[in-house]
Amino acid sequence: MNGMGGLRWPRFPKEILRRLFDAVDTDDVVDAHVALPDPIVLGCPDEWIGRCYALCLQFWEDGVTREELMQLVEKLLRNEGLSADERLQYKYIRARYKHLRFAQRLYGKRHRSGFLFDLTTRVMGHLQDAFRSGQHSAVVRQGLTLKLLLSRPVWRMVHRGLIDIELDDEAGFIAHQRAEIGRLKKAMARTMFAGHQFHTIRKIISMQVSYYDTVRSFGPDEHAYRMSRFLAAINGLMGYRHDEMVADSISGRRDYRTPTPLATQTRIRLETLIAHYPL
Repeated sequence: MNGMGGLRWPRFPKEILRRLFDAVDTDDVVDAHVALPDPIVLGCPDEWIGRCYALCLQFWEDGVTREELMQLVEKLLRNEGLSADERLQYKYIRARYKHLRFAQRLYGKRHRSGFLFDLTTRVMGHLQDAFRSGQHSAVVRQGLTLKLLLSRPVWRMVHRGLIDIELDDEAGFIAHQRAEIGRLKKAMARTMFAGHQFHTIRKIISMQVSYYDTVRSFGPDEHAYRMSRFLAAINGLMGYRHDEMVADSISGRRDYRTPTPLATQTRIRLETLIAHYPL
């Protein structure tokens, strides 16, 4: 299943893009009373795999410009800081990068994101942590790295890779989904989690949220909506905790590698997901 094959990816109306933006913007908001659908259905026909990837690609292309992101980076490098609106702008750009990175891992034949696109997304996260915590040396280091990754030759090469991706079929997609929840089940045998172990679990959940956010953006879909909101609650709880862990590490209050237990609500929700998932 090929990306281009000499044809353009389909394009979608602004209303679908708006619904996806709204879903992504709330993918860490905790809804207390949304239950999982029963049963959880894993099917995703080949045509829908293509539609989902195309929407994620358009979401990134329509919402990110190299020039806009470069202006924000250069302002940080001048040590001018970002206004509240500019910080929000940076957050939304990074959200589009993260969503497309998940799309590469979900729908691509190799179920991996491109090296340079993944690196850009990670550097954006490190830069965000640095300017939030006022670490000027880290801002300079990460900002210069990001500026290099946004250079025109790298940008063109990355974009070409996004367009030319080979997509998986339905059987491969379902196998990947089951393997991810299998990894989660294995990880949940632990009682204590160091920072990187906690972050690994959250990445599994975040990728699942991104899939159901995309599916429900095409139109009313009760199954996708309930999956999206149940997973978003876990994602939000873990996101708040991870922000605390990073802040504690930066301030020296607690080493990021120090094992800690999961919050009770987080563990309950994760175990509920695993128990209901058709492995």
